Amino acid sequence: MTQPLTSIVTGAGTGVGRAVALALLKRGDRVLLAGRRKEPLEETAQLAEALAGEAVPFPTDVAEEADVAVLFDEGVKRWGRVDLLFNNAGIGAPAVPIEELDVDDWRRVVDINLTGMFLCIKHAFRVMKTQDPMGGRIVNNGSISSQTPRPNSMPYTATKHAVTGLTKSAALDGRNYDIACGQIDIGNAESPMTKRMKEGVPQANGTVAVEDVMSANDVADAVVYMSNLPLSANVLTMTVMATKIPLVGRG
Repeated sequence: MTQPLTSIVTGAGTGVGRAVALALLKRGDRVLLAGRRKEPLEETAQLAEALAGEAVPFPTDVAEEADVAVLFDEGVKRWGRVDLLFNNAGIGAPAVPIEELDVDDWRRVVDINLTGMFLCIKHAFRVMKTQDPMGGRIVNNGSISSQTPRPNSMPYTATKHAVTGLTKSAALDGRNYDIACGQIDIGNAESPMTKRMKEGVPQANGTVAVEDVMSANDVADAVVYMSNLPLSANVLTMTVMATKIPLVGRG
């Protein structure tokens, strides 16, 4: 019988993180559900009760290295290893003109979207390098904002562009340790963060327009596909988006 995989999903309490966690649990994974708020993580675990895998809520602030270290140590303590990290936790800043943006809002986005993602990669490497058999997979949530900005989105866009650098560096540095790192760029998956898309959001030409959204389950299917590959193969970047969003013609 194949040993179930041990996975860590950050931002697992809502949206894409929850959908991916449930898809991995349906596959039979043992999943640490990480996020800052305990209640949404417990809701995800309750939704998983009838699924094949084992879900463990584990409140974690990815911007705090001590929290991240304990998260990965918990995976090893419970199940002996960590096979997969879905590096998903992220936030946005108020959509205001840059001269009105508070520097504390900038720092908060950088702390979670960039430093938090780095810390999760760092501790994934620490564990995956030393476990037996060696190796594992990391999938970073880059967002389509890693490719093209929205109006008044500098903190989010800058951090998501930086995620691409993290992904490529981790993919390179992980080669000798059988650590595969890829990135999924998501366009308008239904979640609390994209609720406003249905009400209308600013466009590059100054108008406000409603944008289509897709099911977060479509993203989950893509992440499961990436994680099902052998470690000798890697999807470095994948864009999954609602078909009719204006990304291709943005600007």
